[in-house]
Amino acid sequence: MHNGRILAASSNGAYVIRLVGDVRLTLSTTIDDYVSKMYEDPEFASVWIDLCGARGIDSTTLGLLAKLALRVKEQFGFSPVIYSCNASISRLLKSMGFQRLFDLREGDCTGAEGVQEIPVVMGSEQVVKEKVVEAHRALMGISEENRERFQDLMAALEH
Repeated sequence: MHNGRILAASSNGAYVIRLVGDVRLTLSTTIDDYVSKMYEDPEFASVWIDLCGARGIDSTTLGLLAKLALRVKEQFGFSPVIYSCNASISRLLKSMGFQRLFDLREGDCTGAEGVQEIPVVMGSEQVVKEKVVEAHRALMGISEENRERFQDLMAALEH
């Protein structure tokens, strides 16, 4: 697996976040920091998540995406778009209930001009643990299946 990277672009309040390679919890602080800055943009109008370059996505990353979708829906009143070109990642998204949070699209994300790599933000062990807990709470909130899937992990993390 390739090391994961997060790339992004924005123009006039429209954001594209592209996950590339094997995206794991080590990038959780990077993702969360970028998304927080995105919300502060007074022109924020849309966000597309492009997973076409992703080879693997862990549950923490999925949880951070779920958290993003929940906040966008609550605060801005729309569902983000998520693009996937990989059948196994598309199945994973559906198995986690992402169709409830996102406009799921299979195929390339076109029109993402000027995408650049976001510098990695290293979080302390405690910060990363907090991100993992937040992410899994978001996933567990999507469905009863997810709650059962992650309850043992959450119990271990919270003790």
